[in-house]
Amino acid sequence: MNLPNIISLGRLIITPIILWLMLTGAYPGAFWLFFAAAASDAIDGAIAKRFDMVTVLGGYLDPIADKAMLVGVFLVLGSLGHLPLWIVLMVVSRDALIIGGALLLWMLERSFWMKPLMVSKVNTVCQFSLAAIVLGGLGLAPMHDFTVTLGVMMDILMIVVAATTLVSGAAYLVMWARRVNHNDGGGET
Repeated sequence: MNLPNIISLGRLIITPIILWLMLTGAYPGAFWLFFAAAASDAIDGAIAKRFDMVTVLGGYLDPIADKAMLVGVFLVLGSLGHLPLWIVLMVVSRDALIIGGALLLWMLERSFWMKPLMVSKVNTVCQFSLAAIVLGGLGLAPMHDFTVTLGVMMDILMIVVAATTLVSGAAYLVMWARRVNHNDGGGET
């Protein structure tokens, strides 16, 4: 296990701590831990690429850690009334679609390697940003007067997250349909 994989595993391990901090109302701690975890997502990828440490394990571990953290944070924020349920349902449904599609491809092909689409990477960054803005508003706004600015940023990011979630989900559906059609002898991709 190399350093980028250890960082991804660490992100997965601290996810329950972030959720516990949120559920207990310790928003400043939840924000800073989430911020560090989000930054670690960029760091592990940069290290893996820069030092030629890209591995099959990392190809699975990194997105699993991202999805576990983001889905958990969105579910908690939605259940506590800090995010509208429609955005939570979109984010969770898209990730369920991706996981379900990946399992279906694995069942059909018995092996597969899925490279994330660029729109999916953009969507992940937007989801991290929205969650950070909401957690920052909860954890830092009481100490500073950021509430109006954060509210506007949150509204804009919700629209961007919704759009990138729809486009990303649709792109994966098209990609999988072509791949399944090709495997069934129905044509080329």
